[in-house]
Amino acid sequence: MRVPISWLKEFVDLTLPIETLAEKLTLAGLEVEAIEYIGLPGSELPWDRDKIFVAQVLEVTRHPNADRLLLATVDYGAGQPITVVTGAPNLKPGDRGQKVVLALRGARLYDGHKEGRVIMTLKEATLRGIKNDSMVCSEKELGLSDDHSGILILPDDAPVGMPLADYLGDAVLHIAILPNMARCASILGVAREVAALTGQTVRLPPTHYVAEGPDVHASVRLNITDGQLNPRFTATVVRGVRVGAAPFWMQRRLQLCGMRPINNLVDISNYVMLELGQPNHLFDYHAVRPDAEGYRTIITRRAQPGETLQTLDGVTRTLQPDDILVCDAHGPLSLAGVMGGASSEVTDATDTLLIEVATWHPASIRKTARHHTLFSEASARFARGVPPALAPFAQARLLHLVQTLVGGTIDRGMCDAYPKPQPTVTVDLRPARVRQFLGVDLPTETMTHILRALEFTVEEHDGVLRVTAPDHRLDIEGEHDLIEEIARIHGYDALPATLIAESIPPAQSDPALAFEEQVRDLLVRLGLQEVVTYRLTAPEREARTRAPDAPAEEALYVALANPLTPDRRVMRRSLIGGMLEVIGANLHHRERLALFELGPVYHPVPDATLPHELPRLLIALTGPRALPHWGGGDTALMDFFDLKGVVSALLRDLHIQGVRWQPSTHPSLAPGRTAALVQGARVLGVIGELHPAVREAWALPNQPVLLADLDVAALREAVAADYTVAEVPRFPATVEDIAVVVDERVSAAEVEQVIREAGGALLYDVRLFDVYRGEQIGAQRKSLAWSLTYQAPDRTLSTKEVERVRNKIIRALEARLGAALRQA
Repeated sequence: MRVPISWLKEFVDLTLPIETLAEKLTLAGLEVEAIEYIGLPGSELPWDRDKIFVAQVLEVTRHPNADRLLLATVDYGAGQPITVVTGAPNLKPGDRGQKVVLALRGARLYDGHKEGRVIMTLKEATLRGIKNDSMVCSEKELGLSDDHSGILILPDDAPVGMPLADYLGDAVLHIAILPNMARCASILGVAREVAALTGQTVRLPPTHYVAEGPDVHASVRLNITDGQLNPRFTATVVRGVRVGAAPFWMQRRLQLCGMRPINNLVDISNYVMLELGQPNHLFDYHAVRPDAEGYRTIITRRAQPGETLQTLDGVTRTLQPDDILVCDAHGPLSLAGVMGGASSEVTDATDTLLIEVATWHPASIRKTARHHTLFSEASARFARGVPPALAPFAQARLLHLVQTLVGGTIDRGMCDAYPKPQPTVTVDLRPARVRQFLGVDLPTETMTHILRALEFTVEEHDGVLRVTAPDHRLDIEGEHDLIEEIARIHGYDALPATLIAESIPPAQSDPALAFEEQVRDLLVRLGLQEVVTYRLTAPEREARTRAPDAPAEEALYVALANPLTPDRRVMRRSLIGGMLEVIGANLHHRERLALFELGPVYHPVPDATLPHELPRLLIALTGPRALPHWGGGDTALMDFFDLKGVVSALLRDLHIQGVRWQPSTHPSLAPGRTAALVQGARVLGVIGELHPAVREAWALPNQPVLLADLDVAALREAVAADYTVAEVPRFPATVEDIAVVVDERVSAAEVEQVIREAGGALLYDVRLFDVYRGEQIGAQRKSLAWSLTYQAPDRTLSTKEVERVRNKIIRALEARLGAALRQA
């Protein structure tokens, strides 16, 4: 929110420098993100106080040597008027009396003829034979806007000779209004905070007006169908208005707050919203169609199925049951609290206004704004809560401004439907409790002073403060809220730094979390990078991770009741979709990816409120094994065995033993290139190459994408309870190779298991280094070549000892697997 200092000064005296005030507001919970200076020191282009002035046009004549140029003689309070050459289209020969901005030679301005904001210094020049060293300025040249269509015309009461920095110079506080400070989403709201922090008094804006028209109840009726959704609705009528431009001061304040001036009526509506924090809406009275009895009956209700409304932006919107509508007897007029309807908007022909000031249920406004993607200043305020008690005050302020600036006759009275009155909140505050919470011995008188400065009513009864919240505070519920208010205004920085009085409880270990962190650390050491993807997804996205020929599956999802976007409306059941998105995005910039994600997936439980949150680990590899460099390197594309190596290393470092690799299937992986990791009866996960059809569905390059989808809970359960750590062998090892021929159906893991069991304690290591298939060994047979390492911890093995172990291994292979020793 933008808060112009000049506007803030109308409500409260500022006794601190702007930077100090900004710091105080920030420490009190109103975070000042930036201070924007306009024309003052601190801005990109301060207006020179001795070179840029308010001036008045005395005479405008034609340039003797140019049809499109004029000579303007202006008075800027220096005694001697000055004549400048100008081509401004909003001046014409014979003009006099206009107040303008005059810049003298040496003034620094923005170049109005160049794109963007390019600073120039005004110098003397000859324009068609006439010397010129000064100029009358446009808004762009002053940095007020990008408008260079004509010079800036100031109000008639602008004081001639005043430095422009004194007349239009300003500073704007950019304040982040957090949800807990929603009451401050107005100039008056910020002024209340400033007054409390600096010991000043808030001044309320004038609201007096004279109502001389007919009784408003004779022409307008209100009908609220649901007081929960619409706690209050007020309406007034003003006749005989004329649409035109708002005064300069109002337009300027709206611009400083980031809003575009439109016309006097709309600008007054926006002005009151920014000033008081109460959004409002203006209807063309004649566009509100009368009912059968001739009344303009305003009805607030929920939208009906299939109902539509064309909003002010020209879009015809299909409404949802959660939308609240403001209607006449014949149909919708506006989308309550969010945007008006095109059929009843104020136009240049409008001569009678029906003014709405109402309050709406915050959650309903949030849903409507999100559903229709209509986020506005009004909906932002209603979505955080607007006090119903504010409505009559805002109506009076609107009527005052309309009568003062536009004219017209105001109908007597105000239609006010108030089905759900705002409750008065009274809280008993114990001073001892305040001191206990804040850790500082604040006197009760100080607490009372702070609360009264914030406009709370405070009475003391038997040592307890009975505190009544003001109407503009919807956030006060209990004693804790009052303690927070006292702490804010006293100053968080003024609270002493003390050690906690109680002993800190011992830390509780979380084995599951510790295991996950261990897995992350190990994978990073293996050269992988962690990614974190969205836990929200859509069923269509997850369906793209399944190959077309995969068995059909009716997947149930945990659905969000109020999703931010249809693309993120359910909780994920798998990590694969998010990982493929990351791979697709990053392969545009990197050749090689080695990634992992460790996070939960969500499976709904029938008849249960909460789903199962199952921790999963997904590893992904794609691209070359190594990037090219001057020393060479293996740049072949990674395949299944690269992924198997990473997973094997992870299992080894986790001390997970006895894992078998079995052929398997997975709906996302290619048949024949997929394996399951099994330990006993426990399935740890599956690894393989992404199915080509899935790869194409995600528009990935034509190269292998390797995935390992592992069950983290199963991995943790598979970790050995204890394991043996052996010292480094002191005696030399004997290494020899053997090749055995087995049936094609026998896996290498089965062969390795037999070798290890037969080799016993003297077999130190087993490693498969070659697989061969060919005519020499016959059909449906394969040769597996193994490197065997024999070693004893207490001696050097003799040749006979090694031979006995080798023969035992060969006999076991022959007997248990039907293997034969392959002859050279």
